[in-house]
Amino acid sequence: MPLWRSTPPGTPEDDPREPRPLPSPQDLRVLLGTARRAVAAAAGLRPGPEPDPTTLPPVCSQTWASFVTLTQAGRLRGCIGSLEPRRALVEDVAQNARAAATRDPRFPPVAPEELDDLEIEVSVLGPVVPLPVTGRADALDRLHPGMGAVLRYGGRRGTLLPQVWSRVAGAEEFLDVLLAKAGLPPGFWSEQVELATYGVVEVREGET
Repeated sequence: MPLWRSTPPGTPEDDPREPRPLPSPQDLRVLLGTARRAVAAAAGLRPGPEPDPTTLPPVCSQTWASFVTLTQAGRLRGCIGSLEPRRALVEDVAQNARAAATRDPRFPPVAPEELDDLEIEVSVLGPVVPLPVTGRADALDRLHPGMGAVLRYGGRRGTLLPQVWSRVAGAEEFLDVLLAKAGLPPGFWSEQVELATYGVVEVREGET
């Protein structure tokens, strides 16, 4: 079973010196249901019944970071997430699902009549690990499919999930899209740019 290092100090149930298992496919299906109910409630519909908390997988009460992505007819309809683990995973997924449906500034709030046409994806993140680079060329050499990435420059920050690699031509386009997410122009570079990477496990409706 693949492993990630556990979350930073301050999470009582985790020891940061020890690895812990990734959420299983069964765990991810539970989280997908959580996201679907949260989106339905955010759109003003009556969601399905909440499961008994005592029946949830243990990972749901552990502290992880997550992203929830909404698509409609193959096009992005909302995406909100957390880069740092700060609350129970089931709550993080629910909060991010509600935010993706109602507070992504790129889109209007999801309307009730859209719900049946939405496809939901939940991504659970591993730790964000610094990626020291000597310049743009080095960054292009070190970024590769399978990596999620975070770029920081001054007060600006942008991130791309690993799934974005399937929609770009290669590392150069990936980096330029990442720069755009941080509000920076294509081809930009500075010694003050900081990069970090992370991995995810994800589940999408229709693939479970």
